[in-house]
Amino acid sequence: MALKTTVKVSKINNLSDARYCAGMSVQLMGFNLEDHDRNYVSPEKFREITSWLSGPEYVGEFENTHPDMLLSTLRDYEVSYIQIRELAHLQMLLNTGYRIILKQNIRDEEDIRYLTSIAPGLKDNGVTLLLESEALDLNPEVLQLIRTLAEATPVLLGFGITAGNVDGILVQTGVKGIALQGGDEIKPGMGDFDHLANILESVEMED
Repeated sequence: MALKTTVKVSKINNLSDARYCAGMSVQLMGFNLEDHDRNYVSPEKFREITSWLSGPEYVGEFENTHPDMLLSTLRDYEVSYIQIRELAHLQMLLNTGYRIILKQNIRDEEDIRYLTSIAPGLKDNGVTLLLESEALDLNPEVLQLIRTLAEATPVLLGFGITAGNVDGILVQTGVKGIALQGGDEIKPGMGDFDHLANILESVEMED
């Protein structure tokens, strides 16, 4: 089985979600590595989860951690990507051997236009943008702005996606892929995959 686009699932914190995503051929799995976060995954738990998996690449997810502390933390994890939110931290993390995902919370159309203005520099440094928003709808204007941005640098879209619209959004925006979120287990060994399954099944490649 394969997916027709790149899929990243963030906030993986249990084996149930991880094994389900691996079985669905999710390419990128994100683990929060900040010990004050409710979704924090310790080095021991990370190794326990990933020892069962084969296929995906792993993303160390950070929100506010200073790059020096971030790099120190990563010594205890085997990840290919680091995800950050602070644009000011980006320069300090280039050329560290990790691929970088820059997560940005989009408040309005002007935020997308600003990211488009700096997109050539991001692309030159191999940075992937992850767009999230609680304020915007994927109306025609926003879709066109995202398309322009996605033409300038790789973009993962992390909002406004449903099983019913995902195919159309991929065509209209030309984004590299989509970003979804994991969830807590209902009880040990049992997860609720409905929120992931509908979308993942919609982007499965047909045999």
